Amino acid sequence: MIQAHLILALHLLGLGAGAAPAEPLPGTTPLRTKGDLAAQMVDGINKYLTHELAAAIANRPARWRLDHASAEAYQRSVQPNRDRLRRMLGVVDKRLAVTELEFDATTTTAALVADGEGYRVFAVRWPVLEGVDAAGLWLEPKGMVLACVVALPDADWSPEMLVGLAPGVAKESQFARRLAENGCRVLVPTLIDRKDSWSGNPKVRMTNQPHREFIHRMAYEMGRHIIGYEVQKVLAAVDWFTRSSDHPPVGVFGYGEGGLLALYSAAVDPRIQATAVSGYFGPHAQLAEEPIYRNAWGLLREFGDAEVALLIPPRALVVEASKGPEVTGPPPAHGLAVAAPGRLVAVDEKAVLAELDRAALEYSGMSKLRRTGLRLRPVTSKGTVGSEEALMAFLKELTPVTRLIPTGRVPKDRRPAFDPSPRLRRQFDQLVGFTQRLARASESRRHRFWARADSSSPEKWQASCESYRNYLWEEVFGKLPVPTLPANPRTRLAYDQPKWKGYEVLLDLYPDVFACGVLLVPRDIKPGERRPVVVCQHGLEGRPNDVVNPRKKTVYNSFGAQLADRGFVVYAPQNPYIFGNKFRQLQRKAQPLKLSLFSFILRQHERTLDWLAGLPFVDPKRIGFYGLSYGGETAVRVPSILKSYALSICSGDFNQFVWKCTTLDFAASYMLVGTYEIFDFDLGNTFSHAEMAYLVAPRPFMVERGHDDGVGVDEWVAYEYAKVRRLYAKLGLSDRTGIEFFPGGHMIHGRGTFAFLEKHLHWGR
Repeated sequence: MIQAHLILALHLLGLGAGAAPAEPLPGTTPLRTKGDLAAQMVDGINKYLTHELAAAIANRPARWRLDHASAEAYQRSVQPNRDRLRRMLGVVDKRLAVTELEFDATTTTAALVADGEGYRVFAVRWPVLEGVDAAGLWLEPKGMVLACVVALPDADWSPEMLVGLAPGVAKESQFARRLAENGCRVLVPTLIDRKDSWSGNPKVRMTNQPHREFIHRMAYEMGRHIIGYEVQKVLAAVDWFTRSSDHPPVGVFGYGEGGLLALYSAAVDPRIQATAVSGYFGPHAQLAEEPIYRNAWGLLREFGDAEVALLIPPRALVVEASKGPEVTGPPPAHGLAVAAPGRLVAVDEKAVLAELDRAALEYSGMSKLRRTGLRLRPVTSKGTVGSEEALMAFLKELTPVTRLIPTGRVPKDRRPAFDPSPRLRRQFDQLVGFTQRLARASESRRHRFWARADSSSPEKWQASCESYRNYLWEEVFGKLPVPTLPANPRTRLAYDQPKWKGYEVLLDLYPDVFACGVLLVPRDIKPGERRPVVVCQHGLEGRPNDVVNPRKKTVYNSFGAQLADRGFVVYAPQNPYIFGNKFRQLQRKAQPLKLSLFSFILRQHERTLDWLAGLPFVDPKRIGFYGLSYGGETAVRVPSILKSYALSICSGDFNQFVWKCTTLDFAASYMLVGTYEIFDFDLGNTFSHAEMAYLVAPRPFMVERGHDDGVGVDEWVAYEYAKVRRLYAKLGLSDRTGIEFFPGGHMIHGRGTFAFLEKHLHWGR
């Protein structure tokens, strides 16, 4: 026993060569790689993603079919790209009709809040979605209205700051006021800011997530986005501007986060005739380093800012190369730090101009684009936001102006000591409430999504589920290409036990990307005998050693070693969810490429299954899966896709997963902890754990649940599992599924599950 642990320790430290025998498994070559394989796995995936991010720009033209024959032909040719962008941003809900603005006033505070030179300022709100309105300021010229403009401040600027009613923005940068002085009807909406005052539930836990991240997390799970919500507010303002057929021309002008919203709003809505973006436009290739509330599923495969700009012609785009807002990270934590890392740095002027050049030249050259009317107006502001040059370039695209009216006096707010916080709180609460309603109604939408599945027989069920299996892999997890390298299996002895030997295993997939784990082989396998295999998966921050070490007393209860003692072949894979933010940032890098950690995990398991199936002592039709915690999450995700797994057991994880990702009433909710990588775009409308388990059927499926396991609640687990049980009953396969509750916490119990394995893998002594 001492020798076995010495061998393992030396190998895990990378000292196996020369320090202890490196006996390989027969039929494989010796594994001589030194160092921490788990760390090398995470680093390798990072290198792969870095390469793919660099290649994304070159690969984008394949997703576009630009037709420059005419402006109309061009618009038709980019419509599929526009539709995909709308979905990525979550601009998918039907807006409420906006026939008029509503004054935001009380019995003591009038809606008219200021009187400027040539315009008046009103506090207003306007409907957007059910239970959601936009709120801010309306600047109405006293004379003729030459244009209508949505002026978008940065997220940390209030509308009052952009008009000059409150301090914080230099007089020369108050572009909402300057637009009104020059004859524009202006709406200035309130944007959700980057503070953390309300991010959490005071009855459960408060967090240091910026308000934008807090909404982003729950919205992303429901196929929505904080960006999309605020684009909808802009477009609702455009709805009001364009309520009559003879309306003045419409434009949007934004800075910082408002610049982002201006760009996206114009890209998805052709009614916006001119757009000005300040302090935002740039390459944004390192999206994972920016705040997570800018993360969008699949965005960088198809869109950089240059490609978003290509959705705007024949309308005009003015880009002001001003210094954007700088954010060093999320708010400091007053307790548990759960916010995702992310910062904003000012975009270099050269980078802005280079991205504009890509918009003009990337696909077919400036000469052809001029035929469709693409008008790019780069403006160097020399530090000023909303400079005179930018304003003039913008207004020229909307009105026949030849010069700007000189700046007037800054108006004074008639509301004594006005506090914008209650208005911002209402905006925050409305978006939280809207998203929570989406989550509560998600089960019925998943039911409609699954309407084509035919449960009249196991055969029809399997056939009808193929499209769902493909959708889950391609549209939810993201599908990597087929591995480009041969497996080249390398192994070395790591355990030498009385009943079995254990080998470290390494299998190649792509350059820098591999699968690895520990294989336990019983000693009593007879020549020609083929045994069942149990793939035993560790959880968050785990390693194969946690699963197979017979002397390591942990929540895993050495279940891999126990199963090997019972005569099973056991394989314990290393999954890449290890090293904290290091692996979580892999998810951040992957998602804009329409990939995820499970894109890699699925290919790793696929490669592992192929290799296991080829071993002379393995029965390829009897390979089961059993995982705890994050390994339990793997148990509902991987076998649902990979049909080579003969059964699956989910321990310490099965739950109403969508509820856990969105609820604010449970301390272990992913909304209130640091597991920011767990969210999958639009999962709530397509798959929760029950629906993933549906794809395991008709293969056996089991849930193991400790009554005191804090990752969930018995009632919620039982409710979600009841859906699975009902399906198996409909299929006439009730004996192929089960759930075991046991007294205990987050751990492997290994009673009913072991019996389940022996029964359905047809093994016993």
